[in-house]
Amino acid sequence: MTTPKNNNGFNTSRLNRITDHLNHHYIDRQKIAGCQVLVARHGQIAYQKNFGFMDIERAKVMQDDSIFRIYSMSKPITSIALMQLYERGLFQLNDPIHRIVPSWKNPRVFIEGAGASMQTRAAQQPITFKHVLTHMAGLSYGDTRHPVDQLYRDHQVVRTNGEDLSSFVEKLSKMPLHFNPGERWRYSYATDVCGHLVEVLSGQRLDDYLQEHIFSPLDMVDTAFSVSADSRTRFAANYARQSDRSLKLIDDPLSSDYLSPPSFLSGGGGLTGTTSDYFKFCEMLRHEGSLNGHQIIGSRTLRLMRQNHLPAGADLSQRASGGFSETAYEGVGFGLGFAMTLDEVATAGLGTGDYYWGGAASTIFWVDPTEDLSVIFMTQLMPSNTFNFRGQLKNIIYSALED
Repeated sequence: MTTPKNNNGFNTSRLNRITDHLNHHYIDRQKIAGCQVLVARHGQIAYQKNFGFMDIERAKVMQDDSIFRIYSMSKPITSIALMQLYERGLFQLNDPIHRIVPSWKNPRVFIEGAGASMQTRAAQQPITFKHVLTHMAGLSYGDTRHPVDQLYRDHQVVRTNGEDLSSFVEKLSKMPLHFNPGERWRYSYATDVCGHLVEVLSGQRLDDYLQEHIFSPLDMVDTAFSVSADSRTRFAANYARQSDRSLKLIDDPLSSDYLSPPSFLSGGGGLTGTTSDYFKFCEMLRHEGSLNGHQIIGSRTLRLMRQNHLPAGADLSQRASGGFSETAYEGVGFGLGFAMTLDEVATAGLGTGDYYWGGAASTIFWVDPTEDLSVIFMTQLMPSNTFNFRGQLKNIIYSALED
């Protein structure tokens, strides 16, 4: 008896373990409201399925065209946008960003103390484009008890809809750094700085630039910083898991801030979109920067972006500091806007060479050039470290490959 396969080199029955796993462990037990999974190889969809509800309160089942808050899955898009301008010769990776935004000249680094008694020193080098693309600038999200993060909160350095990107980046530039630029890695507002750099270098608003240079060429028709009036019925609800393991509605799709265009265009976490749209972005990445005749980014530029840029070939367990991020650290490197798996022994999971990121509502994607594979998982559950969807799906998907 022959083993069932599809034409993408997968054992179909093994790949379909995704269905049983998500239904049994998450949907039936109401750990998440619903989700979508898409697995493609060689550009052909091998597995695609909707699970559960997009809106529990209104009993709306998950749809093919449901719209999700992709949060930090905005970061790879913004990083591609900035590197498009690199390809035009508008900056070098080692250029200081203060050449473009003067307020970032002469940054200072935390030594000790807190508040008015905090001691700082001049940074040993300026913050460069590479530093903000790799999260090695010394910035943070202001989300820990560290005295620098307390300053972020005291000075309201937080993404809000009451200011624009330029004023936010100006406030951020006044904050002390956690460390000298290039010394360590810390998840941060750095990609919002990248978004502002896109605006300054291109002379366009970030939303207009992304629409013209990425979304329109890739036909990403539902990806934007807000949900349009005619798309609101497709907008999913967002939930958080409570201490009693129940789901709490934290962003109602009928009253969400995403229903109105924001004043703050967050390249680090502000986009909404569909699985179909993000698949087009992933396919562009898998296709070495092009899709359907549109070269979004040069193939050699993309190869540079997906290499590990941490000093001396280190992984994140050796260089990361601070609080939460969208990845594990062991066996993982970081490039220009993407994490990548360096060592499957260190990660204790299947697959190496893939590059990826995720979002705060537990959305994930990865692209694997070696296996010619693209994977997208969409749900709306915060925080994103509640469950290890990436590790579970990787083990199921890679163990189903048979060629």
